[in-house]
Amino acid sequence: MAEITDHVLVIDDDWSIRDVLSNILRAEGFDVLTAENGEEGNKLLDEQDFQIVITDMRMPKGDGIAVLRHIQDKGLDCLGIVATAYGSVESAVEALRCGAFDYVTKPFHLDEIRHVIHRAIEYRGLRRENVQLRQELQRVNKIENIVGASAPMQRLFAMITTVADSDSTVLVLGESGTGKELVARAIHYNSRRSQRPLIAVNCAAIPEDLLESELFGHVRGSFTGAISDRPGRFALADGGTIFLDEIGDMSPKLQVKVLRVLQEHEFEPVGATQTMKVNVRVIAATNQDLETRVRDHQFREDLFYRLNVIPIRLPPLRERRDDVPLLLQHFLEKFNKENHSRLARFSEEAIALLQACPWPGNVRELENLVERMSILVGEGEVAAADLPEKFRGQTRQEFADFAEFPPEGVDLNRLVERFEGRLIRQALDRSNGVKNQAAKLLNIKRTTLVEKIKKLGIAGEAA
Repeated sequence: MAEITDHVLVIDDDWSIRDVLSNILRAEGFDVLTAENGEEGNKLLDEQDFQIVITDMRMPKGDGIAVLRHIQDKGLDCLGIVATAYGSVESAVEALRCGAFDYVTKPFHLDEIRHVIHRAIEYRGLRRENVQLRQELQRVNKIENIVGASAPMQRLFAMITTVADSDSTVLVLGESGTGKELVARAIHYNSRRSQRPLIAVNCAAIPEDLLESELFGHVRGSFTGAISDRPGRFALADGGTIFLDEIGDMSPKLQVKVLRVLQEHEFEPVGATQTMKVNVRVIAATNQDLETRVRDHQFREDLFYRLNVIPIRLPPLRERRDDVPLLLQHFLEKFNKENHSRLARFSEEAIALLQACPWPGNVRELENLVERMSILVGEGEVAAADLPEKFRGQTRQEFADFAEFPPEGVDLNRLVERFEGRLIRQALDRSNGVKNQAAKLLNIKRTTLVEKIKKLGIAGEAA
């Protein structure tokens, strides 16, 4: 049974059809009004809200097509169903082109019209839910949902606001775990493309031989296993935004095709001979130093300059330590809800220890820590003693071993490696990962620095 709020308008110049449909619909729980022709029906549509309109195709003073066009032109939130005795392929196509939900021919069975109407009501409900979900996506991905109050984050927010409504390509730079996808989502959902799709692709997570098909699609028979045509991510993002994460790992072959999309807004699916046009904004991200990769001939220079129209650098967590208490509270509330825990706060001593940490995994590492605490501590306050060992003393005692020679002796190699590793990380941080500059800060050769980075196992932490 339909709710009383589901209003139906029946438009037909045959009084018997109007009478039969009205009786059926009222018995189903709908509120029904009728009109004798298109002009009268359009007037009622302007005066009241209807969820469903059932209209005859051929009528004096405005036919069914005129009614459908009126619904479209006015942007009315209702679905049109065309019922006519003059069924043909041409009229069906025209009705559907004008926004008809469905098309039935007279004489129709009563069960058929009931089924079509209930499908329309169900579809309308799903469409309304989709709108609500899209609105929720926009709310969740607003700039204010990126947590941070420090000066680097305020500069980031200002940049997102500035670039969001342009169509320029954005290159988001930052270490792993800094929130590059959050920034891409904030840019998209604060832009005029927000009602269209945001399609994200992790270029490093998809095998090279599959990535081309994933990005550009393929046609049936183009390779073994291609049993049907399949659209790629660029086609799915048409009118919206595509986010190419970890683009620094993309092969030179695919770099050429992406460059063409950026330049010409067109591409061919794998195995296809026809060119597809797309209107897509590209946001790319990487934790690598693309300029260095260009010099090393591992990344195309022309593609780099096409991507680097608007570069946005995300600060690592160690450069915005003032945001640690805000992030702790944000994730605490999140995991209290997800894990049904009742953590109230982190103690001042725990916060001080966490603010002193280098956070090589950035915000993602901090988020994982809070999730762990929500499970292991569960309720009340997270004290310093509750933190894992790596957070509890290492930061304050980083070089305490060097202050005084202990009676039991020391592991000299381990201490030297720790000291060396910390200095190298600091030099890389200060030089934004550029090894030549880091080597100069350390007064060593670049080749020596590269060898030490590999030996100490921190190759993945630097570009």
